[in-house]
Amino acid sequence: MSTPGKRSLQRDPNDRNVRPLELFFDLVYVFAIGQLTHHLLAHLTWTGLVETLVLYFAVFLAWAYTSWAGTLTDPDTSSVRMMLLVIMLLGLFMNVAIPEAFGEAGWLFVAAYLTIQMGRTLWLLTTGLDEVMRRHFQRALVWLVATAPLWVAGAVVEGPLRLVLWGVATVVDLVGLLSAHPFPGKRFHSERLDFAAEHHFERSRLFFMIALGETVLTTGAAVAGAPLVPMTLFTGAVALIGTIALWWVYFRRSERVAVRQAVADRDPVKISRYATNTLLVMVAGLLAIAVGDELVIAHPTGHADATTNALLFGGPFLFFAAQSWYMRVVMGDVPLSRPVALVVLVALAVATLPAPLYVAGCAALAVVLGVAIADGRRAAAEEASAESPFGAGE
Repeated sequence: MSTPGKRSLQRDPNDRNVRPLELFFDLVYVFAIGQLTHHLLAHLTWTGLVETLVLYFAVFLAWAYTSWAGTLTDPDTSSVRMMLLVIMLLGLFMNVAIPEAFGEAGWLFVAAYLTIQMGRTLWLLTTGLDEVMRRHFQRALVWLVATAPLWVAGAVVEGPLRLVLWGVATVVDLVGLLSAHPFPGKRFHSERLDFAAEHHFERSRLFFMIALGETVLTTGAAVAGAPLVPMTLFTGAVALIGTIALWWVYFRRSERVAVRQAVADRDPVKISRYATNTLLVMVAGLLAIAVGDELVIAHPTGHADATTNALLFGGPFLFFAAQSWYMRVVMGDVPLSRPVALVVLVALAVATLPAPLYVAGCAALAVVLGVAIADGRRAAAEEASAESPFGAGE
């Protein structure tokens, strides 16, 4: 139901196509992922890791809510186009500020972030959303307004206090995302709402490809910047093969099954929310992997330590843990390869601490390849069963 007196800008729920403007909009986030990777490389400490996470979550939330708004609204209307272009401009300034967000550019990062988040939400409330969605975004706006003083105060102060204030604001914003912005006695019930789930999954797929692309760019830059000796070529190949394996793990079976289930489910909005939450963690894992790969290529014979192994093994761990959660909650089926991989990653992270970095990198690759091979075999078996005239009865 549309708000009386307002023209509805809602997207046709059967429209799955991603428009060129949406692809253009995502270019800002290609830049953002690169900025975040370089920030972590430049601040390779536990404090630097927390800083990068705070910045990453803010960047992801700005993208995720805008992508969601694009899935709800008609992309062929001038109002929606203008919304995307304005947020693209603001997003550029926000992402430019990333390297100095905990220095002199904190005010720019916060100003852009809050303008994107609150401005877009206010705009959405004018687009003729159905009653359930309208009330949800009213609650979302209250959540955003509640954390705004923390973001602003953090931009004003300097030093560790900025990280504390922004960290608290980030946690609250993430809880809002994960819980769909509840109020006491009021929750988001999205059963049987019309929603372009296939479009949403396509947008998620593109953001995932942006993050994968950053691992490729980081690998290429690291190889180009290192001496062209056999060890550099070897570690570069290990890094790229790992990226290819992660691509395979995402697309060979799980993503296809997830889209099919989302379209058929009675609550495609909830399934799409869960996909966004999963993507949040998976992309964080890819960022860690990109930084870990660069360290291996730059210093292959250096000894591993807790920081490097947290990146090399923690990245795949986050990736597979997020996938496992989604598979259990949505699909009701977690392949054995996922829990086995999680256990092995933890064990290898400890076992390879005394080893050279290239050994740790190879060990992490072996786990990812194992999952990719297992997924490929399972997908092939399912395809063969579907083609068999007796498949349905087996």
